[in-house]
Amino acid sequence: MTEVRVDDRKDDESDTEGIDIFADPEGFYPPSPKPTTETHTLLSGRVLSLRLVGHNPLWGHHLWQAGRLISTYLETHPDLITSKTVLELGAGAGLPSLVCTLLGAKKVVVTDYPDPDLISNLWANIDTAQLNIATSTSSDPTTKKIVAEGYCWGASPTPLLAHLPTPSSGFDLLILADLLFNHSEHAKLVQTILDTLSRSKDARALVFFTPYRPWLYEKDMAFFDLVREKGLCVEKVLEERLEKVMFEEDPGDEELRRMVFGFEVRWCGGGV
Repeated sequence: MTEVRVDDRKDDESDTEGIDIFADPEGFYPPSPKPTTETHTLLSGRVLSLRLVGHNPLWGHHLWQAGRLISTYLETHPDLITSKTVLELGAGAGLPSLVCTLLGAKKVVVTDYPDPDLISNLWANIDTAQLNIATSTSSDPTTKKIVAEGYCWGASPTPLLAHLPTPSSGFDLLILADLLFNHSEHAKLVQTILDTLSRSKDARALVFFTPYRPWLYEKDMAFFDLVREKGLCVEKVLEERLEKVMFEEDPGDEELRRMVFGFEVRWCGGGV
């Protein structure tokens, strides 16, 4: 009798054809958190709706206390904004920058780490507030009152200064809201202030923060020691106690975690 052999290799191959046996099964990883929305009410009564990224390791998914307080401070000090150029660092949702644009700033550049989600979210908030419609329908960013830009602290300021009418002039106002917790980046933040703050007697950097980790408060404040070492002057302009803490489950002195401290940084002697 003749032996009959069946070649079943074709069938075996067809069972796994097009299948990645190393792929993670569907649902293996939890879905990414969806974007959320927060609101902020201006002193005028206007309500701004702010989109926040679903989650981000750089904490861009929160609307921070200092961002709210610095926005209110700017509303009560319009001379810092009107017809001025503004740069915000580590902006998150960009609330202070939106407020500056609404209050008549000449040009606002709102920045955060060059992560696509963070920057596209800033543009989404700009579009929602309709801040550029009245100025131009052009896609040319130089014609817009407010633009979003990715920027790493301490890097070359050239892309930021390029948005100014006179690129070498520097910005009239810098905004740093709740950035001091990042102690390893203090030197880079100071360098960016030196590189981008206009050398005029009226130029200011506003630095507002809450000590979310009260036991590291002195390290937060060490930022201002670096600022002074570089020939800049520092003045406290705000100290406000909030009704409640932002993160109720966090450890540390609750009273200190309710506080927002605001400082003004400027050139000693009125600049150059």
